[in-house]
Amino acid sequence: MSVIAEAVLADGRKLPYVVADDPPRGGMKYTYFAPDKSYVVQFFNDPMVGLDPNTRKRLDAIIGRYNPTRPESEGGAPGNSAAIATYFSGKFCWPTAIVRAPEFGIVCPAYPSNFFFTEEASTVLPLKGKDKRSRWFTSFRNRQYLELEELGDFRAMLQMSISLARSIRRMHQAGLAHSDLSCNNVLIDPKSGSCVVIDIDSLVVPGLFPPEVVGTHGYIAPEVMESLTLPPGDPNRKLPSSYTDLHALAVLLYEYLLLRHPLEGPKIYSPSSPEEDDFLAFGPKATFIENPHDTSNRPPDLPMTIHDLGPYLEKLFLRAFVDGLHHPDERPTAMEWEKGLVKTWDLLHPCENPECAAGWFILHDLRHPVCPFCGTPVKRENLLRLHLKSPLRGRIGQWMHAGEVAVYHNMPLFKWHILANTFPDEKADREMQAYICKHQGQWLLVNYKVQGMTSPRGSLVPTGQAILLRNGTVFRASNDARGFLIEVTQGQD
Repeated sequence: MSVIAEAVLADGRKLPYVVADDPPRGGMKYTYFAPDKSYVVQFFNDPMVGLDPNTRKRLDAIIGRYNPTRPESEGGAPGNSAAIATYFSGKFCWPTAIVRAPEFGIVCPAYPSNFFFTEEASTVLPLKGKDKRSRWFTSFRNRQYLELEELGDFRAMLQMSISLARSIRRMHQAGLAHSDLSCNNVLIDPKSGSCVVIDIDSLVVPGLFPPEVVGTHGYIAPEVMESLTLPPGDPNRKLPSSYTDLHALAVLLYEYLLLRHPLEGPKIYSPSSPEEDDFLAFGPKATFIENPHDTSNRPPDLPMTIHDLGPYLEKLFLRAFVDGLHHPDERPTAMEWEKGLVKTWDLLHPCENPECAAGWFILHDLRHPVCPFCGTPVKRENLLRLHLKSPLRGRIGQWMHAGEVAVYHNMPLFKWHILANTFPDEKADREMQAYICKHQGQWLLVNYKVQGMTSPRGSLVPTGQAILLRNGTVFRASNDARGFLIEVTQGQD
């Protein structure tokens, strides 16, 4: 029979939790579940934590004025509407309250059920009930123990990458840094393409509350790794910050998309000492395995490279792991990652091989339209691309390049494909505006909801009607002042 205890919150409210003989325990806290498993009560392993007034102040700030999962009207982050708070509630397991008795602790939402393995996840390992930490899916050794349906496809991994970049961007916009962003603190579900950031209670509030942890091996920024041997308080010691988050973010994104670590290559830095070799490999001598100027750490056979991810991500990864690896201020911001990933999403194309495990790839090179995962080429008649052009302000009839969309059957189009200066962030309208389909060998763009779409001849295209897409077709997505001019190309460059 379960024993129910009560946690007394800082505001005097009481919450029940189920006492377990051997509760799950991490590096800083141990956890009890609510009777209905909708939330968890976590107590700190070190009972002295609650006596530190700075810890209480930090938690108050995190739960209150820095909280992106709570509307501003309820004491959350400035500018946060109820809709935005709801959106980010699904991206973070953000603490909701401080517990003052029977011990000092916090209350957090429980992870959604899809972030726990079911009994069907593996026929080899007993994974039922374990949380889906990233490394289960990004390590070849671990992936082989999972059933295929658990692994998702490449599109799901790209979707998770966008979600993670957006979450970290929102956190950084609030002035916060995670300090321990890693495979352990981001749970992922490739089946649904979703992820959730956890262990929020140790966030760094720059200028107010210093970091409590330095990070997780493999995700610690080189400058932090290099200065670990310096004594606490030494002005040359580098501590976790938003800059170190950006290194960890880039590592996670690289792992999601290419299923390997960006610094783990064949190079031996110290033949006589494994510890020194590891220190150098992730610290002062860290070398990107795809560094175009230094191939000393490059594995002999890379089946895919950053080039296969398209021009936007290739440039960002070079900035992160070549320019910014040892120069933190050169690293791409989370917002830059979000924008680059979104642009890359528009270049997704389904592989025409039904047996391809990845299912999708980035169709960025029309001169060589081949799936890099399985080598299957795209048929010429399926190489259709929309070139989006935005109006130049104050220059009637003049347009500038604003993006490209790789077309596939039953592809939805949204407002950001119709109107310039529209971005698919947390505030975006995600209702489909139009869709593209292939019917009797012809490509059609069907107007689902757009007002003011015009045909190549300039006549209005009512909702429910379609535009025939052929090489050279040009039309206005909308007669709104921000409406894109869309040019269609078909076939190879």
